[in-house]
Amino acid sequence: MFHEVVDGRGDGPHVDADEPTAPELLAAFEAMVSDAAASVDADRLVDEVGLSEADANAVHDGDVAALSLADGAAVLTAANPDRDADAMVAEVRDHLLMGMATAVLDVDAIAAKIDADLTGQEVQQALEGRTAMTLGQLAEILAVIERRKP
Repeated sequence: MFHEVVDGRGDGPHVDADEPTAPELLAAFEAMVSDAAASVDADRLVDEVGLSEADANAVHDGDVAALSLADGAAVLTAANPDRDADAMVAEVRDHLLMGMATAVLDVDAIAAKIDADLTGQEVQQALEGRTAMTLGQLAEILAVIERRKP
């Protein structure tokens, strides 16, 4: 679902696919997750989704930059049980990897172009799911990939 904000397939906010910026993507992610969280009780976000109370409050306040991709997907699933959080995360990773191939980008090139303090190896680990990727990092990585696609 997160990658769909640039290709217009999903419900919710959309970002210009020609020149997406990380702040625009993050704002779209914030709107999507906050809207979903608004329909779910904060206690349920803590008890069922597994967010900390601080993260649950931040999500309700629209601050999702530090929220992990997996937690963001879990919030969307809590609001819409027809979606599977693990499948959403896998779709995002697939989209990023396919986008890298299309844009002819490697992880070192992405690391050099993002503001997040990540090395190429850390970008690769985040893309592969070996380390958590925040929605803020996702916005930055996705913006670089989408701008470089032909």
